[in-house]
Amino acid sequence: MNLSFFIAARYFRSKKKRNFITVLSTISMVGVAVGTMALVIVMSVFNGLEDLIRGLFASFDAELKIEAAMGKSFTVEEDWLDEIRNLEGVAILTEVIEDKALLDYNGNQIVGTIKGVSDNFLEQGRFSKGYFWGDTTLGNELRPGAILGRGVGFFLSVNLDDINIPLKIFYPKAPRSAASLDPNQLYSSGILEPVAFFSVERQFDDEYVIAPLAFTRDLLNYGNKRTSLEVKVEEGYSIDEVQQELKSHLGPEFLVKNTDEQHAGLLRTVKLEKLFVFLTLTFILAIASFNIFFSLSMLAIEKKKDIAVLKAMGAPEKLIQQIFLKQGALIAFSGAVIGLVLGYLICLAQENFGLVSLGISSAVIEAYPVRIVWWDFIWISLAVISITLLASWRPAFIASRVNTVTEL
Repeated sequence: MNLSFFIAARYFRSKKKRNFITVLSTISMVGVAVGTMALVIVMSVFNGLEDLIRGLFASFDAELKIEAAMGKSFTVEEDWLDEIRNLEGVAILTEVIEDKALLDYNGNQIVGTIKGVSDNFLEQGRFSKGYFWGDTTLGNELRPGAILGRGVGFFLSVNLDDINIPLKIFYPKAPRSAASLDPNQLYSSGILEPVAFFSVERQFDDEYVIAPLAFTRDLLNYGNKRTSLEVKVEEGYSIDEVQQELKSHLGPEFLVKNTDEQHAGLLRTVKLEKLFVFLTLTFILAIASFNIFFSLSMLAIEKKKDIAVLKAMGAPEKLIQQIFLKQGALIAFSGAVIGLVLGYLICLAQENFGLVSLGISSAVIEAYPVRIVWWDFIWISLAVISITLLASWRPAFIASRVNTVTEL
């Protein structure tokens, strides 16, 4: 059998019309290489975008967030909060009251979200990514301060240097009497001093105002109620382990979410986009692999007499099929290796030098983010192998069915 394969190889390397078949094979290899390279680059960019989203959200959101399983808020007691603070792995516990309110600055008004936080909010490493400028405190009890999202500050035309114009907060409340015409019974109001801007992600920038917990509690009349608790995990402890510990301690009445679960919908959308892009580019790669089909088909037609000679010498049909399958595998393997290497090098250059810029001056990063995941290489290789086998099988089958008597 080895002798038959050697003879077949000699026949297939004959100079007669070799240039035409070589050109087809080269085109096939280049098509596979370009498709593979595109898959590596696009998948790595999606990985980078996913990491960027996680990093931006982590700058604003807590590592772990405790919410009520039912309802908008829950009642807290100091003893109960101390029990959570004393759990192993809990470094910082921040109380949060969050609700919609009307924001007014010098006559400009928008509806935003006021987020009242306890004093240790900034100790959790907030705004580590993105932009932050201004005072890093929330004022004091007499002059409570507010940290505004950049979009909120832009819409309201807030000037941090002008301390004479306060930020007014209006929150609707149920009147004591339905027949009352006194507007003071329809809403509660308070005054904050804008002290800083932050810019993390548009979803937060255009909506949030960070304020002291005591101010928000009194304005919204929440008393001992909180909308959530935010937890920073102590160094050396796993977030997943602390999350499970909190779930066990709090029971089914509370939800404990990590950063991914707090924005599960958005991250799921990114992963779905990545999957559909992978399928789309794989389909394009499959179209490019038609060159393999055509080149092997031409080879089978051109070498009919040579195949007949092999079969007359005793070569089984399985050997003929293997010859053509190996020829297709060689073309695809060469193209895949070249594409994987080029894709890896381009992603490495993008990661280190930022070759392709986002083109947005106000963006958090200047260039497209990339992250190389080796599992993507495995999936891409499996896709190339599958497409190659499908493209090579038909020509191999046709070649194996050559009639020896007719051709000789």
